[in-house]
Amino acid sequence: MPKVVGITGGIATGKSTVLGMLADLGARTLSADDLAREVLAKGTPGYAETVERFGQAILAPDGQIDRRALAGIVFADAEARQTLNDITHPRIIAAMRRRIDSFRAHPPDPNAVLAVEIPLLVECGLAGTVDEVLVVVAEPRTQVSRLTRRYGMTDEDARRRLAAQMPMECKIERADRVITNEGSSEDLADSVRAVWDQIHLL
Repeated sequence: MPKVVGITGGIATGKSTVLGMLADLGARTLSADDLAREVLAKGTPGYAETVERFGQAILAPDGQIDRRALAGIVFADAEARQTLNDITHPRIIAAMRRRIDSFRAHPPDPNAVLAVEIPLLVECGLAGTVDEVLVVVAEPRTQVSRLTRRYGMTDEDARRRLAAQMPMECKIERADRVITNEGSSEDLADSVRAVWDQIHLL
């Protein structure tokens, strides 16, 4: 039977890496971040609303929204973050539901798996749209280290990003499976393979 696996977790826990590993194992994949890019693409209603609210300062030289500049604003201001969520979340959720419904209606094969990366799976009430919730976790110090190393954030900025998110414990409460990403990439690959095998046994 086709299955939809929702991947969630905190920032810099390795959600996208897990999604890629599942793709390598044969899963179809979908990312809320890719849908967010579509929602905010130049010429879309989401783009127009966002620029109207946040101004020209969030635009890159090519006229597209500079996501890093926008993130710098919304993660420093809870009200601004809520405004952006009000603009983007309904559109992302609607697009996600359409893609999932299409997969269920027309699965590529009887045992197909659609792995969907949704950072706000629990927060947006989408857990009920997937068959299994897979939460990827890491220690806060590891998340901060990854954010500062990969994106050049200060420790303060990185901790602000973490503080703006739902506590990891709340996501784990909704999890069917949990992967801890604290070791090597090989360790993570082994964990993902184990989950993949378990999914196909059910």
